[in-house]
Formats: sequence, C-alpha cells, structure tokens
Amino acid sequence: MKRITIIGGGLVGSLLAIFMAKRGHRVNVYERRGDPRKTDAYAGRSINLVVSHRGWTALRAAGVEEAVKEITVPVYARMTHDRDGKLTRLPYSIDNKAIYSVSRGELNCRLLSEAEKLPNVTLHFHQRCVDVDLEKASCAFARDGEEVKWVLGDVVLGADGAFSAVRQKMAQGRFNYSQEYIEHDYKEIAFPANPGSSPAQAGMPKMDPHCLHIWPRRYYMMMGLANQDGGFTGTLFMPHAATKDSPGFDAVRTEVEVKKFFAEHFADALPIVPDLVEQYLRNPQSNLVIVRCDPWTVNGKVALIGDAAHAIVPFYGEGMNAGYEDCKVLNDLLNEHGDDNWADVLHRYAVARKPNGDAIAELSMRNFVEMRDLVADPRFLLRKKIEGRLQAKHPDQWLPLYSQVKFTDIPYADALFEGQRHDRIMEEVLAMPGIEEKWGSEEVERRVLGLLSDQH
Repeated sequence: MKRITIIGGGLVGSLLAIFMAKRGHRVNVYERRGDPRKTDAYAGRSINLVVSHRGWTALRAAGVEEAVKEITVPVYARMTHDRDGKLTRLPYSIDNKAIYSVSRGELNCRLLSEAEKLPNVTLHFHQRCVDVDLEKASCAFARDGEEVKWVLGDVVLGADGAFSAVRQKMAQGRFNYSQEYIEHDYKEIAFPANPGSSPAQAGMPKMDPHCLHIWPRRYYMMMGLANQDGGFTGTLFMPHAATKDSPGFDAVRTEVEVKKFFAEHFADALPIVPDLVEQYLRNPQSNLVIVRCDPWTVNGKVALIGDAAHAIVPFYGEGMNAGYEDCKVLNDLLNEHGDDNWADVLHRYAVARKPNGDAIAELSMRNFVEMRDLVADPRFLLRKKIEGRLQAKHPDQWLPLYSQVKFTDIPYADALFEGQRHDRIMEEVLAMPGIEEKWGSEEVERRVLGLLSDQH
C-alpha cells in the first residue's frame, strides 16, 4: 500500500482517487477551493461537458459508470442556427451514436461523493499547494489563517489543472513548457427551461435537448448543451479584443451594446433567454489556454495528469475525456507492471500519453474552426454526406475523424494522422468536376478507394 497524494479534487483528481483507492492505496486529495457540494463553485463560469466513449471506458473501469449516467443527457447531433434562425441538424454518426452532456459541477460533486464512500480516501478542501519536494514526494499546503503544513507521501499526482502548482515546481528543473492563450475568451449564458403556462409545460426544454446547438458566425460563435432540468448551459466564444472581422468582448460592454450585438448576430436566442443582457454583464469573462510540457514525471515519484499535463481548448469536448483516459492508462499499467514499481509505471504512462496529449490539443483547435465556420459551409456539408456514404458502404476502410475521436479508443495521435490523410483525399474528391451532382456515384466511391490505397 502506497501513500498517494493527489493535488486537485476536480474532475480528473476525483476519478483518479477512486482508481487508486480501489487498488488498496491510501489516498489523500487536496483541493484549493471549497467543497463544491456545499458551494456553487462553478457559478457563471462553466462550459458544459460531454462524456464520450473514452470517458465512459474509464468511468466503467473505475466502477462509477452508472452513477454518472444518471446525470447525463444523450446528444446525437449538432443543430446549427444561422442568422435567419434556420436550423440544420447534423448527426454525429450514421448509426445514431451519442455523446452525453453533463454539468461540470454535478459531475464533480458526484465523483467526489463516490470517492468519499471509499474508506481509504480522505478529501481536504481549502488547501492550496504552495510547494512540492520532488525528491521526497512531500507537499506543503496553506489554508487561510493557518500555518503551512507539509504532508509526506510515496507518490504525488498533480491533477491541479492548467495552472498546476505541481508543474510549476517541476518547471524549476530541466523542463520544457509552453503556454498559449488563443485570441478567444468565453462567457457562460444559461438558457432556462420553459416556465410553461401549465404544469405539464413547465421544465420543458425550449430547444431540442438531444442536440449540441451551435450559432456559427465564422470568427465567433455561441453553443448550448442540455441539462437534466430542461435548461441549457450556453457559452459565447468571441475574441478578447475586436478585430476588423469580428466583434470582441472589449467592444461589447454596456447594456445598449449587448442588446445591439445579440439582436444583430443571435436574434433567435433573445426570446428564449429573457435575462440574456443581465447574464452577459454579470457573468465573468474567462480565457482559454493550451499547455504543452515535458517531462510529465520526475524522480519516479511525481507525475502530472489531465489539464496539468495537457490543458486544451474545449472545442472537441475531449479535455475531460483525455484526462479520464490518462487515469485508465495509468491504472492499466499498474495492473500490468504492479504497484511496487511506480518509477517504471510512471515512465511508461508518460511515454504512452504525451503524444496523445499533443494530438488532442491540435485536434481541438481544428474542431474550433469546423464549429464556428465550416458547419455553415455548403462544401463542408457535402463532404459530410460523402463521408457518411463511404462509412456506410466501407466501414472497414473509412471512419470519419470525429467518430475516431468520440466513439473509439483509437489513440488521438493516430486519429490526427488519419484525419490529415482524409483531408488530402477529400480535397481531391471535392475538386472533381460536377461533384455536387455526382457525390453519391460509384465514380466518386472508386476515386476515394483508389486514393486511400495510394496514400497508405
């Protein structure tokens, strides 16, 4: 039995605690915030999450799949809203597979409760990590009004997010690190359920709850994912500063400016969010950061996991799923190599996960372009139709990139490579004369299969 210190009690830290405790280790989780089950830690600054295949695989392995499934809503398609309010539904797969929307706060609370049920897990809140002894696997924690205390462990796992204190300490040694803020920030906009003129109507969603709703506007966008109460957690993504092509948060600050902005760009959202202006002015504006670093482990005793190792932007909905896959891979390696050889296991974990952390960062930015821009492009929609037909007729040869990422365990790095190959092929196919009329023809099918063979 090892003494395992987990820094961070968020989405990844809470699941990691369950995995480690079920292996028989003594687990202490330290979280700088208060207990989210007692405080609304995510108020006004949340982006709803989706659980995909990788997330479910990890949750199942940890024995908490059913506990999480109770608080999710299945989502089968994107629903785009153009400037005129026209809706276009784009299914995620040809075989009706779903991703699952879940409230970040509810999921965190559920996993903390599941972890606390285990007798060898102790949760500590309002404990800020201020130092880490990387050689002794001990950590120092500060709490307001109290002296700093040191806690000795055998293994330290840093699950403390994009601005990780554990990573900051590791960076004082031989360490490569990059932090990239994208030009876009975000604000939460909550879409309430229908108040209803009768009890039967109350709590009914105002939009299709089984779709991810997207208002693509090329350089900025809004999106919404359903909650179980019939409402939606919406998010507005927009440049931090206005450009010649796009409005920015810096230029939409007053009540008059907010009303004008939404009336011009998101008119169909106004009737379903009565307090939209108030929310916009009240809710905090948050930024988006991508973190890449190496190494993820040091001294065979300390490792980074989840956003602490590979923070990404949220546009593939894979940040949490990637973190959960980290947890499962670490657990699988312990199954294979034993719990007495942590140095070897942590090294293998980093070798396995680092390339995939880099790949999902790139995939997430790629999907941002797709969501804000391409989903409204006729050529993109044509490509999706061609790909759907190919997948239906040749599932062993063509699996769209989105399906590889969301509905399989194919490593992110392999999916990125295959997606880039698909791009090259589809560029040639979409350049064929008359492709708009003959997209479903055997000629196009033969061309794709030939190009697949040529590019192996």
